[in-house]
Amino acid sequence: MAGAGKGLSAADRLCVACVELLPVDGAAISVIHDGVTRGTFGSSGEFSRRLDDFHFTFGEGPCLDAVSSGLPILVPDLSDPDERRWPAFTPAVLDAGVHAIFALPTAIAAVHVGVLDLFCRAPGPLSASALNAGMWAAELAALPLLDLMTSDLDWDAASEGQDGWEQLASLERVEVYQATGILMGQLELDSVEALARLRAHAFLTGQTASEVAWDIIERRLVLSSDDNPTSGYDSGSI
Repeated sequence: MAGAGKGLSAADRLCVACVELLPVDGAAISVIHDGVTRGTFGSSGEFSRRLDDFHFTFGEGPCLDAVSSGLPILVPDLSDPDERRWPAFTPAVLDAGVHAIFALPTAIAAVHVGVLDLFCRAPGPLSASALNAGMWAAELAALPLLDLMTSDLDWDAASEGQDGWEQLASLERVEVYQATGILMGQLELDSVEALARLRAHAFLTGQTASEVAWDIIERRLVLSSDDNPTSGYDSGSI
């Protein structure tokens, strides 16, 4: 799988180019598999990476809708009272200072495998020329994504030890699943309930799932059985 090691850096450069050439404030490329974000494949910076992570944290957002529909999801004003599609995602993004998102699906051999998200702090639509350029950039995003896939376009067929497999594994939010396991043991929950508890805390505190996960793993946070978060680690407080 020659060239796989260049995939992530190429995706970052593409996102940076979008910010430099288009009237947007941030860009990120998400990898989507089985309706779930596998991770942020590229971004123009940490701010955009954090915004993209909200899709995983809340399990909703324009990125996921763009892949499921195969169509661009253009949201020129998230603060519009009629915009009610993502009740958890939208307030978090608005609180972060972003008012417009344009999610452009990326396809490989007619299979939608990712999304180029363009973020704008100010509300307003993209011009026709800017949107066309964004769509072209979304097509280019397929090239580094190909490095992570096997010749039959299968994510899971790549064997451990291959460069592409290692890069795909690095996108997985391992810390979230590790923290979920901790919550399963502490609160006697199944995996679905534990992940829901972690996401709920992220929503209530305005954090991403990854940020909450690291707090749990590093023992800065304990979630009690009554949903009240506790700072610090005390094995007897569960």
